[in-house]
Amino acid sequence: MPSYKKEIPTDHKNKINRVFQYIDENLDGDLSLNTVSKIAFFSPFHFHRIFKTITGETLNEYVTRRRIERSASILLHKKNISITELSLRNGFTNNASFTRTFKKFYGVSPTTFRKQNPNKFSKIRQLKSKNGQEYPDFEKYICVINNLKKWITMNAKIKIVEMPKLELAYVSCIGPQNLGNAYEKLMKWATPKGLLDDEQTKMVTIYHDSFKITAADKVRMSACILLNEPTETDGEIGLSSIDQGKCIVGSFEIGLHEFEKSWTGLFLWMNENGYKKAERNPIEIYHNNFNEHPEKKCMVDLCIPIQ
Repeated sequence: MPSYKKEIPTDHKNKINRVFQYIDENLDGDLSLNTVSKIAFFSPFHFHRIFKTITGETLNEYVTRRRIERSASILLHKKNISITELSLRNGFTNNASFTRTFKKFYGVSPTTFRKQNPNKFSKIRQLKSKNGQEYPDFEKYICVINNLKKWITMNAKIKIVEMPKLELAYVSCIGPQNLGNAYEKLMKWATPKGLLDDEQTKMVTIYHDSFKITAADKVRMSACILLNEPTETDGEIGLSSIDQGKCIVGSFEIGLHEFEKSWTGLFLWMNENGYKKAERNPIEIYHNNFNEHPEKKCMVDLCIPIQ
């Protein structure tokens, strides 16, 4: 299972974090081993070894998966985009190559994938399939969705917000099983700097991948602390920012087992109300330490960037 290994030096991890960002921003461009290794200031041979140790994938495997997963995400949220445009936007030279590669990942062509995952029910359907819970008829399926709508209405305060630019310090990880360790590293760094003394300080999780389309053990996340003033970092801690933009913000007070349900319901609310997801990353903003809550609940904002 891929994770950051102890034997990987901190400066190597920081360089690979820059590579992740470069790949995300250039999925339609040249992401060959020679090109990407220069971003990390490694020889191609050395970079190949380090990248596979950290991610569990070769560079080519990682890039291909990211391109196909981004394509799948766009197919879920933008029904009018053509397959030709989609293939070019994700670094494929022709439709045949794109369709063949897409089918290896999802078992169907991009066109069929779009038809099987239409608009507002796509996340629910994928979620139920992943959990192995199939609903045998449409009426029961609609009942599940209606119950989820009621739950969201009762448990969330939802609004559209123009989010300001956020400055963050972060530690990245691959797979939710490593998120707790990433936050431990972040807090160990932040505590002596007094960054946790300010009651206005918030912790933030960024989801660089979607659990809808990426295997859980390959989902990349960043454990972050919101910075109120410029701060120098060291070691594995990096600096990043989230651009200003419009978001759906759902405010919840929920148990740890209710996060998936909350995200599913918020995406359903987004589609029901005619909003389209932007290509920016969803985030969670935490307003308490759930261990200090009498019912062990999280006071959290789930934020979906929208167009």
